[in-house]
Amino acid sequence: MQKLLIIITLISSLYSSDLISPIPTNEDYDINKALLGKKLFHEKRLSVDNTISCASCHIITEGGDDNRKFSIGVNNKKGNVNSPTVLNSRYNLSQFWDGRAKDLKEQALGPIHNPLEMNNDFKNIISKLKNDDYYKNAFKIYKDGMTQDNILDAIVEFEKALVTPHSKFDRYLLGDKDILSTEEKEGFELFKDYGCISCHNGVNIGGNLYQKMGIIKEYKIKSGNLGRYNVTKNEEDKYYFKVPTLRNIEHTSPYMHDGSEENLKETIKVMIEYQVGIIPTDEEIYKIELFLKTLNGNTPVIMVDE
Repeated sequence: MQKLLIIITLISSLYSSDLISPIPTNEDYDINKALLGKKLFHEKRLSVDNTISCASCHIITEGGDDNRKFSIGVNNKKGNVNSPTVLNSRYNLSQFWDGRAKDLKEQALGPIHNPLEMNNDFKNIISKLKNDDYYKNAFKIYKDGMTQDNILDAIVEFEKALVTPHSKFDRYLLGDKDILSTEEKEGFELFKDYGCISCHNGVNIGGNLYQKMGIIKEYKIKSGNLGRYNVTKNEEDKYYFKVPTLRNIEHTSPYMHDGSEENLKETIKVMIEYQVGIIPTDEEIYKIELFLKTLNGNTPVIMVDE
């Protein structure tokens, strides 16, 4: 075990904070489309019974998820995978835990058709929205008006605006070395020493690769979800999931794809135990948790008026 820790430490020493990039503050999006998308994101008429909107499972001002183990859809149907945050999702290599959507447009389409979520179709949606004065005027920004593609395009444009820059750690990366406390800095060093940064890196500190849950120690999948295998049907892809972003993680409990961990402390312990094969001390967990809390960013500008 000690040899394994030494190897991990040596490998992690090759990494630095350069592997993590601050969120850009000049991301482009079409404001008129995004504002229309904002309205659609909160529109319950997208669901077959007018009870569920995108915002039902992705509460923007509370972490971008719904803080449930599994989300609730129409007719109180329950899903079988934890709802990931929509915040900063533009930086992910794909969408959903198993990566079945290649981009935000495919992701937006999925819940609308899913019988466990909105259970609807666009013919029905357009028939409900076409006589609404707001939408009749708002969709004039598109030459062909209200269509499936334009509804999805507007939602995507809104989701592109859901970025949370200016976290304490971003400001640290940008040169404000005094903004983090000693213990927060020690937590970041532990984050690197344990090799967490090898999967959680990039602008989104995750979301840019798939990884097996249970690399060193077998993890009992509690939800029956087989991860990337659901998409590829390749045996070697079983239990591989898209690495989640750690941004704003303090506000996105419960954790893991199966929503099995209620708090950060237990999640940190589980990840290091199953992915590295080491049980961290309480002090190490405490410091890593302090570091993770420095990843909370600002509320997206497009939501500030709410």
